[in-house]
Amino acid sequence: MSLGTILLHPGYCIPIVHYACIAQAAHVLFEALDNYQKQSYRSRTKIATANGILQLTIPIVHNRGSERHQLTFDVVLENKFHWQRDHWRSLKIAYQTSPYFEYYEDAFEPLYTTTYTKLIDFNLACHECIMECLQLEKEITYTEEYFRDPKPPITNLRHLITSKKEPDYKLPKYHQLFHDKHGYLPNLSILDLLFNEGPNALSYLEQVDLSPVFR
Repeated sequence: MSLGTILLHPGYCIPIVHYACIAQAAHVLFEALDNYQKQSYRSRTKIATANGILQLTIPIVHNRGSERHQLTFDVVLENKFHWQRDHWRSLKIAYQTSPYFEYYEDAFEPLYTTTYTKLIDFNLACHECIMECLQLEKEITYTEEYFRDPKPPITNLRHLITSKKEPDYKLPKYHQLFHDKHGYLPNLSILDLLFNEGPNALSYLEQVDLSPVFR
């Protein structure tokens, strides 16, 4: 399936299906004017560990009563917690024996040792790093107004940001480090694909059948 312009929410090392859409799109439009919502991939990601799926969640500063009206681009990180240190430690423990973790380690470590003030700045830094590791160049712009119901030529994929009750996107299997213990775990963070498949990750993304995304 060939995609033109897709509309997505930027998130925290977002799942594989997001990057399959990005890889197969001509142009990516990131939503810049949405209200922040908890329990989504805006501030969380899922990785595979020896004990199963681990959810890494970024703490944010909660504004009293105004959170539902707070733009995602304005959300401030709660840096009094050592979440970057903890997330990087979790990633190293989970993936240090994977085939390509050492290959990408130097690219990702600065994300977890640099202080960011806003959630969006950290998420976009992660995205830029991931795109570079994938060796994927894609034109990306940001919305200048909020479209409740985007019309063609824009394909609205903002629903992918939810982390609740995800449908089965029928993603093809690839080698995962703990497959013998937990079976295949679909649609984890793009980091899982990168650390396990390395340079083959882009070819994988380009071949994903995206039909289930539109059902």
